[in-house]
Amino acid sequence: MTKIITIDEVKQAVADGTAILVEALPQEHYDKEHLPGALNLPHDRVDELAPAVLPDKNAAVIVYCANGPCANSGIAARRLTELGYTNVADYALGKEEWLAAGLPFESTADAIA
Repeated sequence: MTKIITIDEVKQAVADGTAILVEALPQEHYDKEHLPGALNLPHDRVDELAPAVLPDKNAAVIVYCANGPCANSGIAARRLTELGYTNVADYALGKEEWLAAGLPFESTADAIA
């Protein structure tokens, strides 16, 4: 079973740089806004993209999606675990909670500019 983590744990991991953040939503949602430093790994492309996006199966990985009702992060986190990733957590409340708390986010447009 995947560990569910809180916004405070995610904030600490972002501040410390101790985990890789992964957004499990489609590319267009990631491009619009994502947590600082997050990588994009859509839940339906985990098998295809995980080896390149997450080469270290022992790294701490935090997967998130849009909000609590969104199942994408749970699906991706479970699949990563099945593929042999050993330290996967699910930030189940995701972007909705993060943005509501007024925390910073990035967009692909920011990176290009």
